[in-house]
Amino acid sequence: MTQTDMLIGGTRVQAEGGRTFERRNPIDQQLATVAPAASVADARKAVDAAADALGAWAATGPGERRALLNRAADALQARHASLTRAIMAETGASAIWSDFNVRLAVNMLREAAALTTQIQGQTIPSDTAGLLSMAVRQPAGVVLGMAPWNAPLILGVRALAVPLACGNTVVFKGSEVCPATHAEIVQAFCDAEFPAGVVNFVTNAPADAGPIVEAMIAHPALRRVNFTGSTRVGKIIAATCAKYLKPSVLELGGKAPALVLDDADLDDAVNGVAFGAFANSGQICMSTERIIVDQDIADAFIEKLVAKVRGLPQGDPRNGPVVLGSVVDMATVERCNRLIDDALAKGARLLCGGSADTTLMPATLLDHVTAEMAIYHEESFGPVKPIVRVRGEAQAIACANDNAYGLSSAIFTGDLARGWRVAGQIQLGICHVNGATVHDEAQMPFGGVKDSGWGRFGGQAGIDAFTDLRWVTLQTSARHYPF
Repeated sequence: MTQTDMLIGGTRVQAEGGRTFERRNPIDQQLATVAPAASVADARKAVDAAADALGAWAATGPGERRALLNRAADALQARHASLTRAIMAETGASAIWSDFNVRLAVNMLREAAALTTQIQGQTIPSDTAGLLSMAVRQPAGVVLGMAPWNAPLILGVRALAVPLACGNTVVFKGSEVCPATHAEIVQAFCDAEFPAGVVNFVTNAPADAGPIVEAMIAHPALRRVNFTGSTRVGKIIAATCAKYLKPSVLELGGKAPALVLDDADLDDAVNGVAFGAFANSGQICMSTERIIVDQDIADAFIEKLVAKVRGLPQGDPRNGPVVLGSVVDMATVERCNRLIDDALAKGARLLCGGSADTTLMPATLLDHVTAEMAIYHEESFGPVKPIVRVRGEAQAIACANDNAYGLSSAIFTGDLARGWRVAGQIQLGICHVNGATVHDEAQMPFGGVKDSGWGRFGGQAGIDAFTDLRWVTLQTSARHYPF
């Protein structure tokens, strides 16, 4: 069991009144973490601390910010073992997924470090004589970052790294599901000796999330919000931000389609689809949630896919290497069982896996899924995947677009020109031709459209999201006015 602290203004603190909440391992319900249950007053103090530190941090040179971020990357890498233990204990994820989280999170910090000298403006020609007109980017101010449990290091670091690189200070609200994992990230910033108040960390009991988040968004010093999580909660965050006129970046749910066209390399498509569908037991915003296959190759592709999926190792990740560990809770099991039962009742065929009564859910494939079935539309966020058979390219595109979500997608084809053409017709923020739907790199503009949110993380898009663009002019000669 791990006991965690919050970090406010450089000081480790417990919640007001000593209130705490617990997180238990989803497999056996052993106590994993006891964390502070912050009050509204605690949350406001964290924003106050970030506001107090803002001026000095914004004035810090890019070289110093870069050095500190690189030191945080080193510190995070050094905590690899404790991070893996925390992720397994709190979420039941596999060591493979934990290792991937560490590697990408470290890369994100190094990429953010490189961005400190890439925050650029421009000069703009003016019709006014002697006027030097410039567009200048400056830090937005205090940023509230909120990250979920499913990719806890990747998304936790993403909530912090680029905002800090741009000269903002941050209040990081840890997930109620993985407070110790998120506390490990904050410890890396402490190990790197970031100035007090630049990074602040609060945790809260699940029942208190609403008032605590609203109190921070309402705080006059808070100027940006970034949230990664469900579309349901994202809509609440968006409405709250609108209430207080605070800009937000939202990366929400997904129902990623993988299109396997009639000229695809079947072995390549099987490997990409299996990885995209079942990495972290399908609990990734980019997870392949719809396998759309041309009828002409469907039988051959599905035979290969089923053989691949049946061979994926599953079990308690604490007992040895697995691909499929635990899902996060029994609510996930119940949701996936409901989707399976509904699909089978309406004519789908179960190819492998099936309903579960524990969080160690098997990899499940359902064939002949149609639009009348809930799983065609709803995000399973688990290891249960529908196969939809289509005839021809046009039907594949129409099926891919027949959903409210719009985050990631994949197209498998032997003709790259065809892949490019189809990608241009799919209404999603991310498309990988001959690659899995699950793919992320720190420098890429990551985000979705439609119900998958707005705004982009990563690279230049991240700089744009976490800075304000100002118009500044210098009159270098006498100016004539009409009166």
